[in-house]
Order: sequence, then structure tokens, then C-alpha cells
Amino acid sequence: MIARRYSPLLFALILSGVMTLLVSGLSTFRAVGFVPTVAQLWVGAWLTSWCIAFPLVLVIAPLTRRLVERLVRAES
Repeated sequence: MIARRYSPLLFALILSGVMTLLVSGLSTFRAVGFVPTVAQLWVGAWLTSWCIAFPLVLVIAPLTRRLVERLVRAES
């Protein structure tokens, strides 16, 4: 098992991986259609986007949490 202190890092890894997998798959399919090389193109696009998205999620997530805290009111 992974130590709890790594949970934000693991969350960012899984979230960025799943989101980029889905978005790159949809984008690749829309761009080239159902061709014999679509899976190979998809994996290449996914790995590239994941390498960019994972570090960005690590930076953007804390900023987003702060923004959300400012936008929601405290419960009384």
C-alpha cells in the first residue's frame, strides 16, 4: 500500500491519466477516424498529453482549491 502522504500526488497521477486518455482518444478518433493505426496514434497522443497534464495538475490543483474556497460560502 502507498502511504497516505502521497495521496495528492496519486490523485493527480490518476486524474490526469484518465482525463488525458479519454480526451486524446476522442480527439484522435475525430481527427483521423477509424483507421488501422488509430490505436497507435491514440497512445502517442495520450502519452504526450499526460506528460504535460500531470505536472500542470500538480500546480493548478492548489490554485483551484483556493479559488473554490473563495467562491463558496461557509456553512452556518
